[in-house]
Amino acid sequence: MAITVTEAAARHIRGQLTRRGKGLGIRLGVRTSGCSGMAYVLEFVDVVDEDDLVFEDHEVKVFVDPKSLVYLDGTELDFVKEGLNEGLQFNNPNAASECGCGESFNVDAG
Repeated sequence: MAITVTEAAARHIRGQLTRRGKGLGIRLGVRTSGCSGMAYVLEFVDVVDEDDLVFEDHEVKVFVDPKSLVYLDGTELDFVKEGLNEGLQFNNPNAASECGCGESFNVDAG
């Protein structure tokens, strides 16, 4: 089980943490919501939860709770720029489909 971060995403996340002035990394999770059923949740981590699983890639720590990891295992975080838009992109092999904005997804029940 793993979550990976591209170099571009790591640069972006490190920059955000530096501007914020604190933080151990980011938390990646899911919640029921969005137009496709599940939405990604990202937040800064200042305190580690005892159940957290920690993945480190390119000097960035990504914290994931065990319940979310079921839906996120194998996900790669990337940072992309397309025209005037830029942001983190989730390359999730578990997503059966995604909404047009890429912020929500669903998985096969099988």
